[in-house]
Amino acid sequence: MFPALETEVKQETLPDPYEDFMYHHLQYYGYFKGHRGSLPTSATHQHVWKNNPRYLLSGSFGERQGMIPDPLQKEKLLWPTCISSPVHRQIEAVSRDSLMLSSPLLKSRQLLHDEFGEVNPCLREPRDLFTFFSSSGPLQAPRWPIECEVIKENLHHIEWVPPQPEYFYQPTGNEKLPEIVGEEKGTVVFQLDSVPTEGSYFTSSRVGGKRGIIKELAVTLQGPEDKTLLFESRFESGNLRKAVRVDTYEYELTLRTDLYTNKHTQWFYFRVQNTRKDATYRFTIVNLLKPKSLYTMGMKPLMYSQLDAKTHNIGWRREGNEIRYYKNNRDDGQQAFYCLTWTIQFPHDQDTCFFAHFYPYTYTDLQCYLLSVANNPVQSQFCKLRTLCRSLAGNTVYLLTITNPSRTPQEAAAKKAVVLSARVHPGESNGSWIMKGFLDFILSNSPDAQLLRDIFVFKVVPMLNPDGVIVGNYRCSLAGRDLNRHYKTILKESFPCIWYTRNMIKRLLEEREVLLYCDFHGHSRKNNIFLYGCNNNDRKYWLHERVFPLMLSKNAPDKFSFHSCNFKVQKCKEGTGRVVMWRMGILNSYTMESTFGGSTLGNKRDTHFTTEDLKSLGYHVCDTLLDFCDPDRTKFMQCLTELKELLQQEIHKKFNELGQDMDLEGSWSDICLSDIESSTSGSDSSLSDGLPVHLLNVADELNQKKKMYKKKKKKPLQTRKQRNEQYQKNNLMQELKLTEDALLQLHGRDKGTSLDPSKMTSILTKSKERMQV
Repeated sequence: MFPALETEVKQETLPDPYEDFMYHHLQYYGYFKGHRGSLPTSATHQHVWKNNPRYLLSGSFGERQGMIPDPLQKEKLLWPTCISSPVHRQIEAVSRDSLMLSSPLLKSRQLLHDEFGEVNPCLREPRDLFTFFSSSGPLQAPRWPIECEVIKENLHHIEWVPPQPEYFYQPTGNEKLPEIVGEEKGTVVFQLDSVPTEGSYFTSSRVGGKRGIIKELAVTLQGPEDKTLLFESRFESGNLRKAVRVDTYEYELTLRTDLYTNKHTQWFYFRVQNTRKDATYRFTIVNLLKPKSLYTMGMKPLMYSQLDAKTHNIGWRREGNEIRYYKNNRDDGQQAFYCLTWTIQFPHDQDTCFFAHFYPYTYTDLQCYLLSVANNPVQSQFCKLRTLCRSLAGNTVYLLTITNPSRTPQEAAAKKAVVLSARVHPGESNGSWIMKGFLDFILSNSPDAQLLRDIFVFKVVPMLNPDGVIVGNYRCSLAGRDLNRHYKTILKESFPCIWYTRNMIKRLLEEREVLLYCDFHGHSRKNNIFLYGCNNNDRKYWLHERVFPLMLSKNAPDKFSFHSCNFKVQKCKEGTGRVVMWRMGILNSYTMESTFGGSTLGNKRDTHFTTEDLKSLGYHVCDTLLDFCDPDRTKFMQCLTELKELLQQEIHKKFNELGQDMDLEGSWSDICLSDIESSTSGSDSSLSDGLPVHLLNVADELNQKKKMYKKKKKKPLQTRKQRNEQYQKNNLMQELKLTEDALLQLHGRDKGTSLDPSKMTSILTKSKERMQV
């Protein structure tokens, strides 16, 4: 059919230089084990690929057939239940069209097709070392520590926005304070076995967590009249350690501390079954650690009914009455505990309901979202998804690079960068909802989004601590430490997520200016949304770090509070992302704090935030970026003027509180801004716990090696011109020494006698002339 091709096949072909290089390259990195001589070349053996049964073609749906076994990839892969049927059909279509050789010889899937649609065993150009999952591939199932039992059910909650505002709870003064009785007088109806706490440390992980049969931890119902609730929390992001039934409809709940610690109890997320519609239930969490909480300011827990979701399309909603937050009357002699109690009436009999501290956003939720982006033919053109690193448990930490293609290299180099991240604290799911809103907008076809992609390179790490999110931690990673206190770490293997993030930003700063860094968090004691920044001491940029927050407050006046912002840099916060990036040279370096509660501002006053409210903040971040970078500097200068006036008022207020009177004209701008600001502490875990005991020796060894390396550090390489000059100088000095020795012998002088200066000058001149010839 193609005589020209048949003629070409018969001719002997020379090896392609690029192929030859890539064979050795892949062999070196362990991705190719075939023998060079046994591989068919692209033209000569084209007919072999079509006719030889040894080279069968099969679908390559995210599998790594024929590649070096990877223990992380050999684990089971997850089919996300959240993907719609059309997307499944699209994925299957792509899978059928994707071909891979199952040959025992060829160990690479980098195949090219020729112009006739035939398979051509030529290697593609190399991709990045860490690549994102294939747009046609399944998601990797979450990896758990081997101590954790995990149920096999896949949970999925619908997104829903309440049609009416959900107001804060208004205390009546008659709320009951239940006395804690414990399991001595109650019945344990749910309890996790062998939870790793302080003193133990993470060793290994696997998909599905603990091996063996999953135990039934909930009690067995005695019949249809048994009204005992069935509890469960052994699912992704779940947190409940124990439930004690102290009365027919009353339960005491104990939360699990962050794994490998004995602290950080705030996040809860659990399931109850066997509900009764007309009964009033009371739940009391007995081991919270923070003395202050938004629950004292009207915040309500969240509840989700599966029957309501299925029949009425109703999702998470704020529920609860008789809400009180108070100190536990049982003291273990070590630390004080606090209790949260509330009552509730379930909407249906025999329903399955969930309770949570805030709207959950799991690692699987993120992967479903990223897969939809990878499958979108438009968004995937300007959003490149890659793996930043693997977490301690082997879960993927994703990195998104979002920017429109540039027309010239000069245009690409001129773009400034913006770095955003979220979920370094896994229990602060608020950050993920703001991040989702940001991504929804920046990946849209809005003219503003297109303009932002034209002028910026966005680097986004949507989930910095996937391990903590998966296991239901509130604040720590599986290292048992708060990652947002270890951004200066040198322990890459123990804190990979933040080590690679810092390294990525460091490389980015070498390429281009980073205009803004912002890490999305949640706040447990204040309402509204606000930023923490860093005061700048350079008078040239005085107050500039406050312009972006002020602009954001004007764009979102009913959600964002500029008066709650703080720019003080405390010593205990030196290891946070905000301070470390600021010290690396990013002037606008922020932590965005979004409340677990709601707003006290404008039209949303005294109402809880919904997921839609948080997502809208992501849009407002984009809108404020455009204002901040507007070539017309009118808005910027107006904000600077307003900031100076606000600062003057704040300084006057401080002096009045101190009972002092001072004329600030001409000298007020010299006052240190940190002196007039309070602490930025928003939690009781601001101080770093230091390194775990098992990592102390590792850190000491690395520090010693670092010091030795500095001592033995080689001199920088010289240019060719510098090397030539040094070579000539050495030769000249050697020749001068030989000449001097010869003259000493010739005149019979002693070795210590000096030469006549005039003769020495003559000799030097002649030597230089010889060197130049």
